[in-house]
Amino acid sequence: MKKLIAVAALLGFLAACKSAPSVKSDAGADLADKSGASAIAQPDDSAGPVSAGEVGTSSESAIGLPVELANRTTIYFDFDSDSISADDQTLLAAHARFLGSRPGLSIRLEGHTDERGTREYNIGLGERRAQAVRRALGLQGVTDSRLSTVSYGEERPATAGEDESAYSRNRRVEIVYFVG
Repeated sequence: MKKLIAVAALLGFLAACKSAPSVKSDAGADLADKSGASAIAQPDDSAGPVSAGEVGTSSESAIGLPVELANRTTIYFDFDSDSISADDQTLLAAHARFLGSRPGLSIRLEGHTDERGTREYNIGLGERRAQAVRRALGLQGVTDSRLSTVSYGEERPATAGEDESAYSRNRRVEIVYFVG
């Protein structure tokens, strides 16, 4: 229960800090790199991101994600793995074709893990998962400049719980479309 309260507090804090242009580390390095490099911080949402729940809407224009992709913007992973299943490879090929037909769109790949493991390990695993999806999309012809990654590790669970059902829903990469 304490973890759930801590996560809720963290999400509230992140929402309040959403207007910050980037996050700086103690050394002053910019962690929310807008060049498409990977980040381990709150991404810049100024380009009008569209999550699966908001597909087809954007402050700048309608995304118009096809029905067959609208509810399929999450890639799930096995425990401690960054391997993409054959079915998900096919799904990523469909996302790549859609991006090929919409040159004004880009994707942010958000890596997540379940709560097992240290925070540092989970940030790294979330990043490896996001990079695996990035490579798969690149092999399908999506240019690197249209892709960015961020790892949230265990910090943004999709499902609360401490059983395999919850863990399996939290081991994921979310595909977030945005104009820009």
